[in-house]
Amino acid sequence: MGELKGLNGPAGRDIVIVHSSDIHVDDGYTARVHGGDGARGLECVLDTARTLAADAVLLAGDVFEHNRLPDPLLERAAGLLEDCGLPIVMLPGNHDPLTADSAYRRCGMGEADNVHILGLTHDAAVRFPELDLEVWGIAHRDYGDMSPLGAARPRTTRWQVAMAHGHYEGDADTGAAHRPSWIVTDAEIAATAADYVALGHWNRPVRVGNGTVPAWYSGSPDLAKTVNRVALAADGTVRVSREQIIWE
Repeated sequence: MGELKGLNGPAGRDIVIVHSSDIHVDDGYTARVHGGDGARGLECVLDTARTLAADAVLLAGDVFEHNRLPDPLLERAAGLLEDCGLPIVMLPGNHDPLTADSAYRRCGMGEADNVHILGLTHDAAVRFPELDLEVWGIAHRDYGDMSPLGAARPRTTRWQVAMAHGHYEGDADTGAAHRPSWIVTDAEIAATAADYVALGHWNRPVRVGNGTVPAWYSGSPDLAKTVNRVALAADGTVRVSREQIIWE
C-alpha cells in the first residue's frame, strides 16, 4: 500500500508492527455481530498479529465501546491481551477515555508485563530497547475536546511511532469556534517526524496527511476486515500493507 524512506539509515532487522483500532469490545452491538462474544474482534486481531509474526501490536483507541462494561467481559479482554504474549500498546480514545472508572483501570487490564497503556502504565511513551523503537501518544482522559497529537516528541530511538485517536482534517482551522472535536491536521502529522503515525477514530482504513510522514487509519476490524501491517525495514524504508483478519 505504501513505502517511504525512513529517517534513519540501514541497521538491524525488519520490525513488524500490527496496527488496529476501534474494536469496540462491548456487550451490545459488537457482541450481537459475533454471536454474543463482545471480545471476539479483539481476539481475532490478536490472533492475526501472531500469525503475522508481529513484534508489537498497536491498538489506537476505542478498544472498548464505553467504560461501563461488566467485569466478566473486561476480565476476558484482559486475559486475551495477556495470553497474546506480544507487546501491546493501547491508547485510550474518546469512547473509552482514561477517567476514574475507565475500562483500562479495571480487572487488571494493565497488569500483564506485555500490556502497555499510554497515560496509565506509561505517561506518554513506551520504549522497546530490543527493537530500538519508541511508541508515543496522548491518551483521551475525559470526554472533552483535546489535541490528539499535541506537541511532537523528540526522537530518542532509531524508530519512532506516534499514536493518535481523532478526526483528520488536513487544513483545519483549529481555532474556529465550530468544528469537529479531536482534530488531527497535516501540519501536526508532519511535525511528529515519526516513521509512522497510527491513527484511530475512523472506521475505514485510509492513508492521510501530506505524504511527509506515513499516517494511516486502520479502520475498525468489523468493517475494514483488515489490520495494518507496518514493516520498519532494515534498509530504512517503511512499508504498509492491509492484511486480512483471521476470523476462525
